[in-house]
Amino acid sequence: MKTMSFQASLAAALMLASAWLASPVLAQTPVLSAPAPSAAQPSTAGTVPPAATPAASTAPAVAGAAPVAVNPASAKPEAAAIAPAMKELSPWVMFMSADVIVKAVMIGLAFASLMTWTVFIAKSIELSVASSKLRSALKKIAEARSLAEAQMALGTKEGILPSFLAAALREARMSAGLSSDAGIKERAASSFAEIVRAEQRRIRIGMGVLATIGSTSPFVGLFGTVWGIMNSFIGISKSQTTNLAVVAPGIAEALLATAIGLVAAIPAVIIYNHFSRVTKGYLELVSRASGAAGRLLSRDLDRSHGSVHSRAAE
Repeated sequence: MKTMSFQASLAAALMLASAWLASPVLAQTPVLSAPAPSAAQPSTAGTVPPAATPAASTAPAVAGAAPVAVNPASAKPEAAAIAPAMKELSPWVMFMSADVIVKAVMIGLAFASLMTWTVFIAKSIELSVASSKLRSALKKIAEARSLAEAQMALGTKEGILPSFLAAALREARMSAGLSSDAGIKERAASSFAEIVRAEQRRIRIGMGVLATIGSTSPFVGLFGTVWGIMNSFIGISKSQTTNLAVVAPGIAEALLATAIGLVAAIPAVIIYNHFSRVTKGYLELVSRASGAAGRLLSRDLDRSHGSVHSRAAE
């Protein structure tokens, strides 16, 4: 019995010694050589937890579950896939990405701006030429003593002053033999007023276009902005995200319509006010021309009556 108990004790000692010698070897064994336990398998008392590596971080240990390694590098592609790619927000790209109605509004406003500058160039040339011609004509007839001399000084040129002279001569010819000079002057003044009104209508051509563009362009651009922002909110509700990269392009495209509306409206208002002042100055020259023609007619009438009285005295 003693021999058997001694042998059992010796065997137990040998097992303990072998276990003690094998424990450092197990501690130095690489983790990759052993399969990682799954989260669903319970840990046993003899299981050695895997060592932490620099590329992986372990989750907090939970009782009855093995720690799970999480790789942060694998999460970056998923985040990049979720976040939409930012696109270039240049005016041309925003125009091409806009809705059909917003595009139509932008094109209409651009056409209105083109009309504004076309009217500006055309009216500037027209008013400059008309004012210079009228000033030159007034200088030529400054020393004229009669309607005939004034017509000879101007020649066959066309213009507002030759129209006044022609109307005065026509009225004097048609009223020949009448003794009332007041009636002749009154009828000539009526003809002059008609010529002035016609010149006012002619010189104001294009001013209504400027007034319309200046007053309506901001509201047209605002309509395009409201429509674009409405579509942007619809897109936000469909994508179910409020990320700035998703919201910003649509709102920027909508605000571009308002910007183009202001670009069309502000120059139109400034140019309209400028032409109002220039036109007023030109119409003052027309009034001077009308007065000059009226004075020449009055001299001719007085001269004709003076010659009649001299003949009667003879």
